[in-house]
Order: sequence, then structure tokens, then C-alpha cells
Amino acid sequence: MTATADGRLEPQYDPEPAAESTTEEAGRDDSNSATSTADLAASTLERAVDHLLGLQDPTGWWKGNLETNVTMDAEDLLLRQFLGIRTEEQTRATGDWIRSQQQPDGTWATFYGGPPELSATVEAYVALKLAGDDPQAPHMRRASAYIREHGGIAGSRVFTRIWLALFGWWPWDRLPDLPPEIIFLPRQVPLNIYSFGCWARQTIVPLTVVSAHRPVRQAPFDLTELHTDPADPYPSRPFAAPYTWDGIFERLDRLLHLYHRMPVKPLRRNALQQAARWIIDRQEADGCWGGIQPPAVYSLIALHLLGYELDHPVMKAGLAAFDNFTVHTDEGHRWIEACQSPVWDTCLAAIALSDAGLPKDHPALVRAADWMLAEEITKRGDWAVQRPKLPAGGWAFEFDNDNYPDIDDTAEVVLSLKRIKHPDPERVDAAVRRGIEWTLGMQSKNGAWAAFDVDNTSTLPNKLPFCDFGEVIDPPSADVTAHVVEMAAVSGLANDPRIRRGIEWLLREQEEDGSWFGRWGTNYIYGVGSVLPALAEAGIPSSHPAIRRAVRWLERHQNADGGWGEDMRSYTDRSWAGRGPPPPRRPPGR
Repeated sequence: MTATADGRLEPQYDPEPAAESTTEEAGRDDSNSATSTADLAASTLERAVDHLLGLQDPTGWWKGNLETNVTMDAEDLLLRQFLGIRTEEQTRATGDWIRSQQQPDGTWATFYGGPPELSATVEAYVALKLAGDDPQAPHMRRASAYIREHGGIAGSRVFTRIWLALFGWWPWDRLPDLPPEIIFLPRQVPLNIYSFGCWARQTIVPLTVVSAHRPVRQAPFDLTELHTDPADPYPSRPFAAPYTWDGIFERLDRLLHLYHRMPVKPLRRNALQQAARWIIDRQEADGCWGGIQPPAVYSLIALHLLGYELDHPVMKAGLAAFDNFTVHTDEGHRWIEACQSPVWDTCLAAIALSDAGLPKDHPALVRAADWMLAEEITKRGDWAVQRPKLPAGGWAFEFDNDNYPDIDDTAEVVLSLKRIKHPDPERVDAAVRRGIEWTLGMQSKNGAWAAFDVDNTSTLPNKLPFCDFGEVIDPPSADVTAHVVEMAAVSGLANDPRIRRGIEWLLREQEEDGSWFGRWGTNYIYGVGSVLPALAEAGIPSSHPAIRRAVRWLERHQNADGGWGEDMRSYTDRSWAGRGPPPPRRPPGR
């Protein structure tokens, strides 16, 4: 593999020509090679189908473990320490897992094979200290040295410092303030809670409660070794220029800190009550919030601060949900899934099995259809704030996330249901119609589709000092839009004006090099892999310039082994687009 001038990886071919053969020999070799390749492909496909069928749950679903990084596990221990429920067994097993993920330089990454990351390393270090690891042990010294060299605790993200503030390791008054009164802002006002993407919204509301209370539990140890200068552990940062967004929000944050000292008490009390109701109303049937870890941990802390005891049904259900998110490995490790993906995994497995030639009425496919039909969401969620008249429909990613069905999963579920011959076709057709109607009704103004919301595109939330943890809005993306276009085209709606607008948006959004940015997968490979099938299904000819540019991009980014891969750094660094090994095959239990 060689690097081009613009940083791309190009296949490196053997410069030695193959030995010449006679025409007769070449024809015989080609024939034998083609036969053996076809036989190998057929046997591989058969084994893959058998393996996938063997992974199906008896009730019809598939689910792979969804691993992110050790911040999930570190925060689980910190949550249990805060609530006073951390056990020695949980701590030992989690500590073993976190140690197993440490890189040789003493750091932790936020994704498999990624570079060192300061905040993840801080959280992992603190968790291992909770687990009893000696700060003078070689693996801990390597970690603390990296932390100090890269800015110490002061250089970590806001969310990491919030966790540390819960135990007095960081002062609350040196964190951005976000008051619970934000819940009263009407939808038309910038920075109301519906300006944020659903995952951020469900995290921020409970965090406003935490910010209002500013609790501090007794710390079991100090963290002086993680400061660059123990004599000045909380260094001040200079204000940005007042005419910049950063400068404006920094000065607004100073005013909010003043308000925190002297709030309007009836307003603050009412805001906290409203926040509690908002949080409890969005607890899912499995006890979780949003089907993901961040809203769940902060909701539990917020409700506990508001007086909900651990034996309250809401708290008991929330804590029990984490048991369902916990993976125990054969090696004795314990780690936490950030969320679970049964709907997504099931619809993709059904599509794969159907495309592999499994009969459309195969019992495994019928069981999958039955399970997916039972998972259809018929209640109205936060999406109805923007679409109050749109009938409910669709599917979510997780087992239980009825407040937030998503467009991506709905499109793929419809595609999978249309491949299955079910004994009750009218039931399937009705669910498919509802899914299509809901999906098309969630189209944004620009003709494209986002994952959860409509026109959630204001960039102001991203500029808040509070929001340094990643994207907090849900703008339309090429991968989601492509899945909707493919779903509609398969359903006979390729010429629907809404779908034509979606296609036009996709063609406009193509990058100059021929790729598409795929937000919900990694990343340009994922975008191209989503868009090309959709355009083909919608009738765009293979000779279309956009398709030819995309194909050339794929050819340029093929690895020497014949596969494709991409590093997660491509989300923020365009030079990584289409670069990287194929996704790794993880060891069992990992």
C-alpha cells in the first residue's frame, strides 16, 4: 500500500509480471479458477447463512454486542460510587476490562484502534483507582504521565469534569452552567430543548438538575497527580473575543453563574419540578432513557437529587436497565453497552438472509417479521413537536425506545418486511404503509432526512461551552436520506415528488471526489455504500456522472487485500476518508 500526495492509500501491485502461458493453459487455468472460486463462494455463503440462523433468538430477533469505549464502564463505577451501590465484584470485573483495553503507552482510545484520548484516559484512570490500582504501578504511571503532558484534568471535556465535580475533584463554579429554567423556553426561541438532537436533549435536561444542585460526595482519594501544576490545579482560560460566538457564550455563562447564586426561587423550584416530570415521562418500558447510556446515568443522578430514593419504582427500573446493558465475558470481564441494536440487527439480518436465497416464507424470516411487527411504535414522541399532525409509525433502534423512533431503522425495517412472505400479509402491509407515511412526513425543508427529527439544523447548540462532547444536533445526512430513497423506490414511489427532492439533494451533496459523508456509519465508505444502491433502485442509470465518480472513488480506495475500510478519524479529519483496514474481527466476548 502506498500513500498518494493527498494522503490517500492506493493499492500496491506486484511489479513482477506473471509468467506467460499458452492460450490453452490459460483457458484451462481460468476455467478451473472460476469454478473453484464459485464453489468457494457457494460454500462460504452456505456456512454464513447457517451461522446467522444459529444466532437468532427464539423470539425472532438478532443482536450483536455494541461496544464503544471504556468511558461507559468508568462512568458506571462512578455512578454506583455516587449512589452508594458499588460492589467489589462489579468493581473487580470492570477494572479487569478497563485494564485489558489500555494501550501500550498507558492511554485509552474512544474507538477500536484509535489514537490516545485525554478524557477517556482520565476517566479510565479514576475508575482503576476506584478499583484499588496503585498510582505508582507502571500502567497507572504511564496513564497519569500522558494526562499531565496533555493538559491534565483541566484539558478534559466538560462531561469528564462534571463526573469529577460530583466528588469534589473539580469545582462546580469552573464548569459551564446550564439552568433548569431552559425547559420553559418556547420552541420558537433559540436554544430551547428541542433545538438539540434527541440524544443531547435527553442528556441535557437531567444535567440542568445536576447543575442546579451541584452535589459533592466525599471523594475516596485525591487526584493531585493528574494536574499539570498541583499548586494551580484549576487554571483560568482567557475569554474569547466578545464579537465571536465563543466570546458571547462565555459571557452568557458568567451571567448564568451569577443567576445560580441568586435564582428566582419560585421559578427555579417550578423548573426542577417540570424537569422531573419531563424526565419521568420519557422513561422507557425497560427502565432506560432513550435506549442509550448518557441520558440514563444523568437521569438517575438527577432524580436521586430531587428526592427519589433508590427503592422508588422509577429508580429501580432505571438501575435494572443497566443490568440488561451489562456484558460478562468468559475471561471474567464486565463491560457496559452504550446502547443495544436489536431492530437494526434484525432487519439487516433478514435482508441478508433473503438476498442469500433463503425462502421468503422460511420460519426464521417469519419469526423475524413477527418480532419486528410487534416492535412497531404507534405512540407519539418528541418528533411530534415539529410534526403535530403526522400519524405515528416507525421503528426504533433498540428494544425499547418508543419516544424516539428513527427514520434509518424504519426504512430498513420496511425493506426487510417487503422481502418476507408472511402468513398475514394484510398485517404486514398495514405496518409498512404506516412506516412509509411517517417516514415521508419527516422530510426536512431541504428535501433530505435526518435520523430522528425534522429541521434540527441550528448550529447554535454546538457552540455552547456545555456542548464539547460531540455533535448535539440532528441535521439531514446522506446515509439516512439514501435509505429512505431506497425504501420508497422498492415500494413503487421512486417518482413521488418528495423522493425526487431527496434524490436531488443526494446529488447536490456528493463530495467533489465522488464520495458521500455517511454520518451514522464509518463514514465515507458507509455513505457511498448507502447512496449507490438507493440511486440504482430509484432508476438513476449506472452511466450517470455521479455514479461514475462514486465508483472511481471506491476503486481508488480499495485496499491491497481486496477489501475496503475506514478509520473513525475521518469524521473530523477529511484526510482519513476511505482509509483504513477492514473492520476487525473481535475476539469472542469482546
